[in-house]
Amino acid sequence: MKRPKDCETMQDVRSGIDRLDADLVRLLAERAEYIEAAARVKARTGLPALIVDRVEQVVDNVRIKAQADGLDPDLAETLWRQLIDWSIAREEVVLGKTDTAKGD
Repeated sequence: MKRPKDCETMQDVRSGIDRLDADLVRLLAERAEYIEAAARVKARTGLPALIVDRVEQVVDNVRIKAQADGLDPDLAETLWRQLIDWSIAREEVVLGKTDTAKGD
């Protein structure tokens, strides 16, 4: 697979994007499995789906990683907040809606 700087045709570009999209979907599916595990653990331990401090920790980590890897941190934060919202909604299916908690 060619690196972006080595692409000379749109087919080169599209092949790279398609490969990355497949990798991203696989990684998101794996992350979703961890969300299911979190819901099980939280149900057993009495934690709510939304833990505000953890959300902000995840967002801070993503912004730092994005900056280090040359991705716009604002874009990364926007994407991750959507992902986190989806994740919390999935957990709430198992846990029901509860009040927020500060710690985990």
